[in-house]
Amino acid sequence: MRGRRGDRMAISIQEHMAINVCPGPIRPIRQISDYFPRRGPGPEGGFGGFGEAPARLAPLALAPPAALLGATTPEDGAEVDSYDSDDATALGTLEFDLLYDQASCTLHCSILRAKGLKPMDFNGLADPYVKLHLLPGACKANKLKTKTQRNTLNPVWNEDLTYSGITDDDISHKVLRISVCDEDKLSHNEFIGEIRVPLRRLKPSQKKHFNICLERQVPLASPSSMSAALRGISCYLKELEQVEQGPGLLEERGRILLNLSYSSPRRGLLVGIVRCAHLAAMDVNGYSDPYVKTYLRPDVDKKSKHKTGVKKKTLNPEFNEEFFYEMELSALATKTLEVTVWDYDIGKSNDFIGGVSLGPGARGEARKHWSDCLQQPDTALERWHTLTSELPPAAGALPSA
Repeated sequence: MRGRRGDRMAISIQEHMAINVCPGPIRPIRQISDYFPRRGPGPEGGFGGFGEAPARLAPLALAPPAALLGATTPEDGAEVDSYDSDDATALGTLEFDLLYDQASCTLHCSILRAKGLKPMDFNGLADPYVKLHLLPGACKANKLKTKTQRNTLNPVWNEDLTYSGITDDDISHKVLRISVCDEDKLSHNEFIGEIRVPLRRLKPSQKKHFNICLERQVPLASPSSMSAALRGISCYLKELEQVEQGPGLLEERGRILLNLSYSSPRRGLLVGIVRCAHLAAMDVNGYSDPYVKTYLRPDVDKKSKHKTGVKKKTLNPEFNEEFFYEMELSALATKTLEVTVWDYDIGKSNDFIGGVSLGPGARGEARKHWSDCLQQPDTALERWHTLTSELPPAAGALPSA
């Protein structure tokens, strides 16, 4: 209600409190002293006689909208870590050593320690462990894992994990994925962070030390919704999953070490099944009961089958068994040696783990091993081969026992 000119308008207590309490936009208050300005030296100080406002309060009145919403400025660097957001929380660092031993075809991974891991449990700590995977490849077949350190954000492992059967070709195109996870007994284990190291960064017989910050696992969306950067990452990861086979990429199921030699005095091929490494787990206990079968194709009389003994509950069996095929050297030029690895099961069909074929129709290291064997008689040639998920057609028609 309007009063006459010169009259003082009556204001209710509710309106008076609203004006005093809400004079404008809410500004951040950093310290309690900023809310109670100090008295100035003279009686003309502002803020109702309380003197000049502190120098650090003045910029707040002129601060841009971003500052009013809590954004930090360069002088606020000390306060960056105080924000409780996932984007500003460090995942921690991991320290480890890598060594490629070219002579023994092994990759040694020494997991040393981690620092400042992200808390994952209600007590503000974590139960961290480290997993290793070689990409591209079957995760189950080449997974290595450290022990779990309880209730710590700065775990010390000092564990050595070794990959066997690593060749120069693996070093040239494979990537080692190192993941740090939190173990939960009552639920699923939680992912903390990861590091991916291209093995081409390693030099034979030279230990390389790493101390790297953990990174988040980048989610790959559909191509239409991805930015240019994410599309680039997606293409890079797809390239890692493709080798010379192209679109028909076969899943890796482990490695096998074979020894081939053609014996001139005995006039036959000597096949040595030395060992396997990082086989795919086929049983519910996380292991397999592996054995190896060999065939020399074509096999009209079906007499070329040989089979090793079964090694119980292992993914890295050692066989050290030899098989002999009596045959002229010239006849071997048209033959193919098929080597398959199986998981023995009582009361049901045995499971196929992986296989490799060596002969004139093979590719890569398998073809070279076979060719070198025929060209260098009476010489033992021992090499590693990758087992793939391809089941040879002839092997599928034969009994698995």
